[in-house]
Amino acid sequence: MREVDLVITGEKALLLDAKNTCLDRVAIAINAGNIIAVGPTEQITQQYRAKKTITANDSLIMPGFVNCHTHAAMTCFRGIADDLELMDWLNNYIFPAEAKNVNKELAYWGSLLAAAEMIKSGTTTFCDMYIFEDETARAAKEAGMRCLVGEVLFDFPSPNFKTTAEGIAYTKMLIEKWKDDPLVNIIIEPHSLYTCSTPLLTEVKELAEAKRLTEDYHLPMGLHLLENAAEKKQLEEKFGKSAVSFLGDIGYLDEQLIAFHCVYFSDKDMKIFADHGCKVVHNPASNMKLASGVAPVPEMLKAGITVGLGTDGCASNNNLDMIKEMSTAAKLHKVARLDPTVMDAQTVVRMATIEGAKALGMERTTGSLEIGKKADIIIIGLNKPHLTPLYSEYSHLVYAASGADVDTVIINGKVVMENRRLLTINEEEVMHKVREIAVKVKQSLRE
Repeated sequence: MREVDLVITGEKALLLDAKNTCLDRVAIAINAGNIIAVGPTEQITQQYRAKKTITANDSLIMPGFVNCHTHAAMTCFRGIADDLELMDWLNNYIFPAEAKNVNKELAYWGSLLAAAEMIKSGTTTFCDMYIFEDETARAAKEAGMRCLVGEVLFDFPSPNFKTTAEGIAYTKMLIEKWKDDPLVNIIIEPHSLYTCSTPLLTEVKELAEAKRLTEDYHLPMGLHLLENAAEKKQLEEKFGKSAVSFLGDIGYLDEQLIAFHCVYFSDKDMKIFADHGCKVVHNPASNMKLASGVAPVPEMLKAGITVGLGTDGCASNNNLDMIKEMSTAAKLHKVARLDPTVMDAQTVVRMATIEGAKALGMERTTGSLEIGKKADIIIIGLNKPHLTPLYSEYSHLVYAASGADVDTVIINGKVVMENRRLLTINEEEVMHKVREIAVKVKQSLRE
């Protein structure tokens, strides 16, 4: 009998593999952070002796959620400027609030609060774009979360840099500092086509493809794209062509590109993205709240584009609960098309797990429960009135469950939450620190 770090046993597991396998009376063996066996409980427990065993009765075992687009530290700005149009919200409220308040302290504690919120609602991996991202990486590492983080780059100064050269230098620092980390990964993130010049976009693309001695970076690229109608019109007037065509001109259209939002994609845009292997991240709650529109996600999926799901930041959502986001995604497209069959529950759960991992280029690491992948696993308690009876696990996840139903979270083989208790984050301390920061933010808004 082989000794392993952890064995999870339970009544039911969704593997989210290519066959959408659902197993009853299942056990998962984990060692050195990896899933090494998945199978019937009797078989696994006869083959493996665990240092720790988690028994998940009346529960659903599944991969952790992959939140493909966040601005983690914006938890500190949750609710400061609601019920506004995107450009008004961004230019007249968010950018000024950030200029006055964002520093290393806010980035660290805001990111740690985001990590607590995400873990408690079942997210095990997130992709982040914000300011002072080294602090976000530090917070994620301490929390034990898997992440893909990148410093947001603009043509204008940010609270972290005065020039684009400084922003690029900071990005290079992130690449070198975190290059061998098991949890922290780096993405190159120019903010958008309307805040970045062509020279900046070209330079950071070259950085993403740079060689370090004999090793290629080939880092992913992420940017906001065609989030609302005003942006679409502005970019067409600026470039004299569609935004997607312009991305082709500057060499951005490849499998490294992850585009956030894509609300105003045409059929031609979708075909180009599909042909070039570009990825899309759908943010339905944020798009609804800012009245940006409804992204043509069913058509994207039909075209063959990999689409992940993201919450966006807490100033435009206002939470990081991926179960809520799944429900929003499913219902939004049904009512927008007056078709109850689009965006079925299984499709949406896959977008929040394995398809999200594919969108981030991390499908070999996470997103499904398969031998050889990292043990990023959540356990959802089902013995509750609102989850009784159970006919379809997928439907329950999308239409009945909430983030509060997540009982236990394992990331990289380490238990980071058990029975709703965070094990890597001092929850009370983090909330206290963010409340102190919020006092300063509130004061700055009056100045």
